[in-house]
Amino acid sequence: MPTYKLTYFDVTGLGESLRFLLSHSGVKFEDVRLKFDDWPKYKPNMPMGQMPVLEIDGKQYHQSRAIGRFLAKKNNLYGSDDFEAMEIDAAVDSMDDIRQALSLYYWQQDPALKEKLKETAFEKWPYYLDKFEEQVKKNGGYFVNGKLSWADFLWAGYCEYLSFILGGDPNKDHPELKKLVEKVRALPNVKAYIEKRPKTQL
Repeated sequence: MPTYKLTYFDVTGLGESLRFLLSHSGVKFEDVRLKFDDWPKYKPNMPMGQMPVLEIDGKQYHQSRAIGRFLAKKNNLYGSDDFEAMEIDAAVDSMDDIRQALSLYYWQQDPALKEKLKETAFEKWPYYLDKFEEQVKKNGGYFVNGKLSWADFLWAGYCEYLSFILGGDPNKDHPELKKLVEKVRALPNVKAYIEKRPKTQL
């Protein structure tokens, strides 16, 4: 049996959907959570100086979407053909586009630039949410083809981080997205993980 170790900050962010995927798949993994103050010490030993990093039998793999895609393929969450896989990738990339826009605004220190980035992000946000809602409604409660996929895990994983940035539930006016997140969080192994995970600020 391979050994898995996921290393990320002690937050949800880019790591939570991977923790959800690993838990749902029944993969035992070491959940290593670094404090922000400790990051400079570990950064030189990380591929590209970034996290999350998934270590499998001692070998490091990086980039959250590459890791997510790998776990999805291993656990039948990446569609049944190349067309479904492409739709899943498109949904994932769209989610990442809006997450990045909101993150750039939120963490920006320069007040003038922050205001400009906020304006851009909040112009995009309702458009993306409406499109996601429409997609999930059209696909029987999931992002792609009426069945559970990596895209559903990613949105459920991002929502806590987005709640922190937005100061409230990102899905509150979008019932299909809200139901989808509840479905993912209610999956037995995901639910068990959520019940035992450390409490984090974001």
